[in-house]
Amino acid sequence: MPDDIEIHPARESEYSAAGEATARAYRQFAAPGSEGWEAYLARIADVADRAQRTTVLVASVDGVIAGSATLELDARSSAAPTQPLTPDEAHLRMLGVDPRYRHRGIARSLVAACIDVACQRGKRRLTLDTAPVMTAAQRLYVSMGFVSTGERITPDGMSLLGYSLALGPEPAATG
Repeated sequence: MPDDIEIHPARESEYSAAGEATARAYRQFAAPGSEGWEAYLARIADVADRAQRTTVLVASVDGVIAGSATLELDARSSAAPTQPLTPDEAHLRMLGVDPRYRHRGIARSLVAACIDVACQRGKRRLTLDTAPVMTAAQRLYVSMGFVSTGERITPDGMSLLGYSLALGPEPAATG
């Protein structure tokens, strides 16, 4: 990790800045005038709400919040989850780096920190979903060892690509 990047759990005083940086990262994917995207960007920016139920990690560069990642360890953070987390699973959501801070290894550092936290909590796999248009994110995940788990369509018709990373050895079979 470059020396000027610090990754740590979001502090209450950083929630607003983390939300703004992460929402800026997603804005380029928003369909103009789409109420659904505007609502999603508002949800992305609401780190204070997410931090009540998840682990939110922030990346700061020289003291400025440059991005964040949300890690679900015990339960899904959305109000209407499609599937509950399995006991061995952690789920990465809302990874975003402010466009002004891209190409510095920040997203990779955030994902690596999420992997560390998940391993510390005894999780055996880290899962995530991304949109087909987010090709840079897909390249990052594959370069870090994630494998595709296929495409799924959400109830509102959005296409998501799933990825999973094995975090530790499989438990020994008992017989």
